[in-house]
Amino acid sequence: MSYNIKMYVKNSNNENAYNLPHEELTQIIQNIDKIDIKEINPTTQNINKSIYEEDLGIVVDELINLTFKDLNKGNEDNVRKQHILDYIDKHNVILQEIYNWLLNNQNHSNSIYLLGYFNYHGIVTDNNKQKASILYQIAAELENIVAQLELANMYIYGKGIKKDFSKAFELSKKLAEKNNPNAINRLGYCYDFGIGIKINKKKAFELYQKAADLGNSNGMNNLGSCYEGGFGTYIDKQKAFELYHKAAKIENDYAQYNLAVMYENGNVIKKDLTQAIHWYKKSANQGHKYAQKKLKKLLEK
Repeated sequence: MSYNIKMYVKNSNNENAYNLPHEELTQIIQNIDKIDIKEINPTTQNINKSIYEEDLGIVVDELINLTFKDLNKGNEDNVRKQHILDYIDKHNVILQEIYNWLLNNQNHSNSIYLLGYFNYHGIVTDNNKQKASILYQIAAELENIVAQLELANMYIYGKGIKKDFSKAFELSKKLAEKNNPNAINRLGYCYDFGIGIKINKKKAFELYQKAADLGNSNGMNNLGSCYEGGFGTYIDKQKAFELYHKAAKIENDYAQYNLAVMYENGNVIKKDLTQAIHWYKKSANQGHKYAQKKLKKLLEK
């Protein structure tokens, strides 16, 4: 069966790739270079002779494992990207070489996902979230959990793909049933804000609690918000502070911001502007916009 990838990208907004038959997905992989972006023409000769293809395959698998762990810890996008770049640099792999290898080895869901990741973040190639979403959908169809986690998030925010709250909820539910911490937290988020399901704050609280117990920092932060505001549970600002502090120490930028707010306002704890500035700065350094504004305002006083 022939499949025109250009026509697919142009007309479908990518909403149907996740439901395509496997043979059509295979055809998409074979024709992915037809997308209208500048692309190198890879050959195996481009790969450094000191790095065997099987070694690069191992590197790809380890990068996926690293990303999987980061997602379940609740690490933000910029942190995960830096971990990938650091790993590649540490193992003396040239980015162009691994990108060439990915283009030549689209027969495994890990390499399909990672090629999508490179496109999403503009690593080596142009930033192309639309192409990334297609590759994520293909990898997700092949039951790649990391791709499914990424795709669920994209369906919520519509980055590179049409928003689809129902699909975001269903994917999150499917993965949460496998006890995946990232998915459990996101499923809680769906119940919290009515994404693909009716709002149920109590259910959201329970899921955040489960995600937090599994070590997910976003779950800890969201659970803290529940206790601080009395959403789905009783108000307990001391517990909120403890949860924010725990998540902040493992570099969750939202928790760092929330902790800084508590120090600035003197909620539960003694007001401490030095601590507030410290945590605003840590959050701001990770790109949290509200933390950046708060930090600027405090430093101007």
